[in-house]
Amino acid sequence: MSRAIRIGAAVASILILLAPAIWNRFPLLQYDTGGYLARWYEGYLVPSRSTVYGLFLNILTRPDFWLVVVVQSALTVWVLALVLRAFGFGGRPLLLLGVTATLSVLTTLPWLSSVLLTDIFAGLAVLAVHLLIYADGALRRWERNALAALIAFAVATHSATFAVIVALLAAAALAWWLFRAGKAAGILRGAAALVLGAALLVGANVIVAGRVAWTPGGVALVFGRMLQDGIVHRYLAEHCPDPRFRLCAHQHELPTDADAYFWGESVFDRLGRFKGLDEEMRTIALDSLRAYPAWQAEAAFVAAARQLVRVATGEGVVHFAWHSQGMIERHTPSVNANMRAARQQRGELGFSAVNRLHRPVALASMLLLLAIALTGWRRESFGDLGSLAATTTVVLLSNAVICGVLSNPHDRYGARMVWLAPLVVTLLLCRLYARTAQSRIAAPLAVKPILPA
Repeated sequence: MSRAIRIGAAVASILILLAPAIWNRFPLLQYDTGGYLARWYEGYLVPSRSTVYGLFLNILTRPDFWLVVVVQSALTVWVLALVLRAFGFGGRPLLLLGVTATLSVLTTLPWLSSVLLTDIFAGLAVLAVHLLIYADGALRRWERNALAALIAFAVATHSATFAVIVALLAAAALAWWLFRAGKAAGILRGAAALVLGAALLVGANVIVAGRVAWTPGGVALVFGRMLQDGIVHRYLAEHCPDPRFRLCAHQHELPTDADAYFWGESVFDRLGRFKGLDEEMRTIALDSLRAYPAWQAEAAFVAAARQLVRVATGEGVVHFAWHSQGMIERHTPSVNANMRAARQQRGELGFSAVNRLHRPVALASMLLLLAIALTGWRRESFGDLGSLAATTTVVLLSNAVICGVLSNPHDRYGARMVWLAPLVVTLLLCRLYARTAQSRIAAPLAVKPILPA
């Protein structure tokens, strides 16, 4: 296959992943985009807004943030190409193009690569870890190093991604210890990438805010989930008045929705947001864990289960992402005119039709993962697919627990990982087709010709 065809297929695959941004005439914005962008300019840390991704946005601002989504899409195509090679489909550029196109139609993948947000790196980090551990022999040295660097960057862009990769590496270490599955060197390389990612994040926080610190969040976000579950309301009803809690004077004003509390116009704003209420929310959250252990366990289980099936495309990618639009106007005014002229900002973007396809495909693919993992366990020829199915299952369950329990169930948290399930199913179909085609070629050769006497 000529070099021109390989390059052409790669470029075409990148353009397919960029299709939503190209149609929009500007990279897509999400509610949280502005929070990342503003970190460099505001010079302080805010919950769940990584300074690493913020610097990434600022470095690649011109022209009109296009370099951001081009890099995100190119990295996605590169990782998919490595996955295809690891599963025996290397050197087939048209297959790479076909797989990319299939995932772009059936899953949220192009909407992740085309938005100014960290989410595309979550799934890419999972595939990178899997390749390092279970496909080491298919990788060149520079590819191993590049995948480790990708993991480090990915985990530094979001604490939930960091936690999911920790869970995945722990599961891989257990599988190696029990069954000698995978490569210990790959697990160690993944762990080293985690350490590098942590150092990268802390270093970026020092550069931006002059603080040796992790991205804030943590217990304060757990408070939001407990608020939505009714636990905070009961705790305040049983413990107020209490001079430690300013919320006692406002307990009847508290909303029952965590998003309305944190991001709407609520008492949270009037009492100083995270800076003013962080310690108070932390105390209430930790005390309520001890006060209502059974209720907390039940609420956590329900939250994780809800998160597991919250997988719709496009949450927060709305026409009036006012904070993100405001941060772009304030800090990068050179791109403001084109941002305002984009179809998203003109109200032409919606996801109802898209999710009538994406959501059932995602849920059906998730259901197939266990069957694929068991097939790989029993049949050696599908062992590599079984490993990837097991990896994806671990990741989806870990992600559901981490995001659902420690934050609050959202479609965005599920969608950024769930495209891995249709990828596994797509690889299975490619394998089955290849085996069928091979059998058809081999069958005539096995028939002995009948010669005349």
